[in-house]
Amino acid sequence: MSAAGPSRGRPRERGEADARRAPSGDRAARFTFPIRVYYEDTDAAGVVYYANYLRFMERARTEWLEFLGFPLAAFEQEHAVAFVVHRAEIDFLLPARLNDRLAVSVEALDRGASRLVVAQSVLREAVTLARARITLACLDRVRWRPARMPAALARTLPARPPRHPHR
Repeated sequence: MSAAGPSRGRPRERGEADARRAPSGDRAARFTFPIRVYYEDTDAAGVVYYANYLRFMERARTEWLEFLGFPLAAFEQEHAVAFVVHRAEIDFLLPARLNDRLAVSVEALDRGASRLVVAQSVLREAVTLARARITLACLDRVRWRPARMPAALARTLPARPPRHPHR
């Protein structure tokens, strides 16, 4: 789900625990993925470099899809589609620092035929450090043009769930 093209699977990094979601009967409900801040994530000021929040969010979206039953690399290969970031609106509220244990959430906000909008937050304990609204486009991998989202995934995601509280 990157701006440059589809994501590749990666092994779980040291310090990353299993993903979890908030209790709910809806499998597409708010999902949370834990991240630990490493030295490589920080800048000269000792805080997480701003672009790394997008990397953390990307990981959480990939894990969310896996949790829903759609391992991203296999799903994109099987359906000949790629999910790419079309738009990212992000608010940086407070810095994360070395060794922080963060929770990165994903929640579906809206879905169209070839588009998915999610709300994402990066939290340290109960404090929101960054929040974003990410619009993803589903593209045909051959023509690199918009493509209808595969039906199996579309059925899992509500077309118009309630609006996220911070937007």
